[in-house]
Parts: sequence; C-alpha cells; structure tokens
Amino acid sequence: MRAVLLDTGPLVGYLNLPDQYHDWAVGQFAALEGPVLTCEPVWTEAAHLIAQRGGSPMALWPALRSGGVELAFSLKAEYESVAALMRRYADLPMSLADACVVRMSELRPDCQVLTTDAHFRVYRRFGRQVIPLLSPQ
Repeated sequence: MRAVLLDTGPLVGYLNLPDQYHDWAVGQFAALEGPVLTCEPVWTEAAHLIAQRGGSPMALWPALRSGGVELAFSLKAEYESVAALMRRYADLPMSLADACVVRMSELRPDCQVLTTDAHFRVYRRFGRQVIPLLSPQ
C-alpha cells in the first residue's frame, strides 16, 4: 500500500471550514486507504496556522490519538539531509516542514505527498526526481 505523506495545507484545510481547500481536503481524507504519515514540523506549522485563523489547534490531536495520522520522521536522524534541501531551495525559500516532507519522500520511494503547496511542483527528491503528488492544482 502506498504511503501518503501529509503536508500542512490539507491538514489546515480539513479542519478550517472557510479554507479554500476545505472541500478538497475532506474528499482526499475520505478516499485515503494507506497510512498517512507526517512530521512534527508539519504538525507545528498546522497548529500555528489554525490558531492564526481563529481555530483551535486542539482539533489536531484526535487524528494522532486515533492513529489516522502518524508522526513518522526523526529530524535528529535526518538533519543533515534536511539542511541540504533547505540550502538547495533557499531562493523559494523552503520551510523546515517542506524539507522534512521532501526527505520523507526520499526515505519512502513508494509514496505520494498530499499538499496544497505549489512549491512541491518545483521540489525534487534525490536531486532530480519528481515527487508524486495528491494536489488540487
């Protein structure tokens, strides 16, 4: 089963009714069959954006508690690779969350990244490989 790597946008869209991607995110999550994996930087970014838009970051916790989303990345183990990605894409700039998701895609070649971020169309894994996306664009 192909793993789905979760970026910030769909998580925020799912939990934020007025978000432009809310309906799309709800449909994507309903159709997912494989494991949904993410990292702490995505979780942190989502909590911040949800609070900034007037929502409660506490809405995130049931997804972890139920096992619907798993935190599956060690920045401690992968910091050199993540830093190299952030240097490579410094002109965009690449966020820590995005760098971690790109690195996760390198560690799990049979995956798709669930994102609303157009930068993932520019990012490459292993230097030149297009990252498989589940994206509204």
